[in-house]
Amino acid sequence: MSIFAKNNGIMIVIKLVLISIVMVAIAFAGLAITILLKKNGKFPHTHVGGNREMKKRGLICAKSYDALEQKKAYAKVNFKIVKLAK
Repeated sequence: MSIFAKNNGIMIVIKLVLISIVMVAIAFAGLAITILLKKNGKFPHTHVGGNREMKKRGLICAKSYDALEQKKAYAKVNFKIVKLAK
């Protein structure tokens, strides 16, 4: 294997990396332009708790559901009666 063959392989890898970087940069630029041209200039709210269709179906975020259940459990416990085990 000659030196030129090794250099040719390295050049192919460098070209591939550069093409990948350019493609990612174009994707980021597209997102930035979309944000700038939108009316409010924000990303859409994609959280399950803020999605109208999910609310219609009765689906909520697992994290929000857990917080609600912990609040209910906390309200049921009377801490004046709770005693530590011996």
